[in-house]
Amino acid sequence: MPLPSAPSTTGLSRPEAGLLVGACALLGLALFGPSMLDSAHQHGFADQRTLLGIPCALDVLSNLPFAIAGVLGLAWLVRLPHAAMDGVSRALAALFLAGLVCTSVGSSFYHWRPSDFGLFWDRLGMVLPFAGLLGLAAAGRVSGRAGIATAGAVLLGGSSAVLWWALSGNVLPWAVVQLGGMLVVLALAVLPRRAGSLAVHLGAVIAFYGVAKLFEAADHVILEATGQWVSGHSLKHLIAAGAALPVLSALAALLQRTNAPRTVVATGQNGGQHRAQSRSTTARNARRQGA
Repeated sequence: MPLPSAPSTTGLSRPEAGLLVGACALLGLALFGPSMLDSAHQHGFADQRTLLGIPCALDVLSNLPFAIAGVLGLAWLVRLPHAAMDGVSRALAALFLAGLVCTSVGSSFYHWRPSDFGLFWDRLGMVLPFAGLLGLAAAGRVSGRAGIATAGAVLLGGSSAVLWWALSGNVLPWAVVQLGGMLVVLALAVLPRRAGSLAVHLGAVIAFYGVAKLFEAADHVILEATGQWVSGHSLKHLIAAGAALPVLSALAALLQRTNAPRTVVATGQNGGQHRAQSRSTTARNARRQGA
């Protein structure tokens, strides 16, 4: 007779345990890794032209797509019936979308007059969409409680990293939040999506983020290559805002399914089946006949 297996002492599934180990590794790197300082040219952006009275205009205005994506997504989220999405995914999506609006405000404030003070609010605003996105990834590929725990950890860790940078100048913890967070999303992307979760294409999110970082690094080069038309940092904002498209696409598909006309199959007493169309379809047919 086989012996009964010992009950789990942690209550964690293997993916949850793996996520916890990864989080601990990133925390250890942030706490005990070598100190890093921002570049001496951190605020020296390539395009500092003033347009319509707006300093560093294109770097400021290119943050508008973040706000548009956030407001549009929140409007779609409100229209979704509660039964169309589980509560955890809804809350995390709302955090991500509201965070995009905060990112737009914080980044615009920073680029209007680049300084460490503005950069503090810029980075603090970015913590919100990071937390929402990583939470959605964990909820969609691991479990609902993993999504909540991940979002909470990013909110706490990201805010602490920004505060520590402001006090000490050490930017390593913030770099761990950004790049380490994308490594977590990359690892989660290889796991199968949980049934019923929001169908966010994580690979597309990572691609947008990676290309945005490349354009950020080539800020001055791109300004010269485009004949002083647009800088790499302005394009970085536009591409980074594109990382919201997989979430918006998932919400739009869900909204379309919930609003699609339904066909009901009714069975008569004689055993025959009759298709009863939705009211909207019936009304549309009536209008066609009248025409």
